[in-house]
Amino acid sequence: MSGIENAGTYALGDRRVRRLGYGAMQLAGPGVFGPPKDRDEAVAVLREAVAQGVTHIDTSDFYGPHVTNEIIREALHPYPDDLVIVTKVGAVRGPDASWNPAFSAEALTKAVHDNLRHLSLDVLDVVNLRAMFSVHGPAEGSLAAALEVLADLRRRGLIRRIGLSNVTAAQVAEGRGLTPIACVQNHYNLVHRADDALVDALAADGTAYVPFFPLGGFSPIQSQGLSEIARSLDATPMQVALAWLLRRSPNLLLIPGTSSRVHLRENLAAASLELPEAAMRALDGLAGA
Repeated sequence: MSGIENAGTYALGDRRVRRLGYGAMQLAGPGVFGPPKDRDEAVAVLREAVAQGVTHIDTSDFYGPHVTNEIIREALHPYPDDLVIVTKVGAVRGPDASWNPAFSAEALTKAVHDNLRHLSLDVLDVVNLRAMFSVHGPAEGSLAAALEVLADLRRRGLIRRIGLSNVTAAQVAEGRGLTPIACVQNHYNLVHRADDALVDALAADGTAYVPFFPLGGFSPIQSQGLSEIARSLDATPMQVALAWLLRRSPNLLLIPGTSSRVHLRENLAAASLELPEAAMRALDGLAGA
């Protein structure tokens, strides 16, 4: 075991998962489009993640498209009983690798069936509705019609739980008024902390918050302060950034992605990294910097 049990567990709907999970986005080709350079390594990364104790894998059929789900199926099916696979709908990929909204009832229903088929599942554990009102991040707009489609698919037994992705606080409130919301997945990290209040509000209600990162993981955080803290702790900047998230709030479920077993082990080791109070204060200050 990698030590990820040190990070504890948290409820994802009515299932508990280890707080340090795995995001499958980087298993696809460049730009999350097309096949990976090394499919055997992609399969090996997934098997290593589960062997090291990961019980939460994040994916989507629009990664590739279809590529990551097919690799997950090849690597892990039949799935361990304790594994929760979370997928996303609400977008499709164009032939030019563009990301395009797909919010119609027909598109959402097709996406759910595509995920079921490519993962070889009879029911999806969690389906996150990704809002696509802006390519630049969360933007206001009603999710009611789309959530009604997903709620109907849940009543039909194709979905167990519904989550939200790339959403505003108002959209979270709207969604919770329509259907139980198992989790919220938004852009959040050491320096991108616009959702601080939302993280705390969801924690108070016992709802999971799943931070995602731009392509390249934490590479946009090129901070001298972060690098110095990492050196002082004999850790990588990524490990420190992950450890900070684990300390930030108990409802944060992490899904760092990688296509390398070496980097996977480094990421999972963040669960055992102790952050002294002085380091926490310095890391908290990076957002202001």
